[in-house]
Amino acid sequence: MNTEKFHMFRNRLVKVYKHIHKQARRQNITCYRVYDHDLPEFPFCIEIYEDHIYLAEYKRRHSLTEEEHEQWLEDCIVIISEILELPSDNVFIKQRQRKAGRLGQYQRVDTTDAFFDVKEAGLNFKVNLSDYLDTGLFLDHRITRGMVRDAAAGKRVLNLFCYTGSFSVYAAAGNAASVTSVDLSKTYLKWAEDNMQLNNFYDPRKHHFLHADVLQYLDTLEPDSFDLVILDPPTFSNSKRMKDFLDIQADHVSLLNKTLKALSPDGVIYFSTNYRKFELDRERIHTPSVRDITNATTPFDFQGKLFRWCYRLEA
Repeated sequence: MNTEKFHMFRNRLVKVYKHIHKQARRQNITCYRVYDHDLPEFPFCIEIYEDHIYLAEYKRRHSLTEEEHEQWLEDCIVIISEILELPSDNVFIKQRQRKAGRLGQYQRVDTTDAFFDVKEAGLNFKVNLSDYLDTGLFLDHRITRGMVRDAAAGKRVLNLFCYTGSFSVYAAAGNAASVTSVDLSKTYLKWAEDNMQLNNFYDPRKHHFLHADVLQYLDTLEPDSFDLVILDPPTFSNSKRMKDFLDIQADHVSLLNKTLKALSPDGVIYFSTNYRKFELDRERIHTPSVRDITNATTPFDFQGKLFRWCYRLEA
């Protein structure tokens, strides 16, 4: 690749980093996205996790040989490291498909066990930038997590498809009466439990971690079981451990209605999906109030680049 293209990349990165870093520092945010495929020739997602850089390269067709691609990547890392003012040893590289939704989030891709702790809004979270397709902390839900913490006091909170339990930690920080976290992955449930313990919140009488298929679990719930539910499912899931496969466009009405049925009379659901073409079927959902809060929950470092939807539903 010619030096002119590298020069374009350098200039773009300098510009976006200066703007985003300033806002992050003003808001005391230490984990944030810097760059996401801004230039087609440099198909990266670049995020900062305190003094580490997460660099995901989206797979694409190119004419480079394997050796040329390695050299190109090394040259990019030199530029990224220099502009973000962090050593190249602190760069964690991931190669991933560009695809709709979090399709393979439960797949392990490496085995370096590079876990470390970061802070967000005064809370601690365990992240891993090398071993999984995602880092353990979805930065795009920073504001949504804050909403949950603000609403959690005295509430019975349910976190479905809980992943590493960051919403559960925020709910506990907001003095929830109880927090139930449900996921089909034992690995992520353990991670969620670790995050709760990392913040000295864990109380087995109040905080429950359930290894279960969410679709089947919802069928077991009585009305008025929970006051606040976080529902952030994968776009598709056909895990062998599930009774049925999940397609969020086809299944969201059933999923939401089952969840609404388990809510208290004044209960609230925060529902999110990463499916870009998602269309909410409002007419068939049994709720008096659905509010699209996508824009309200979009952080500064995702403006104009966030491909997910977020809604607030009331019982």
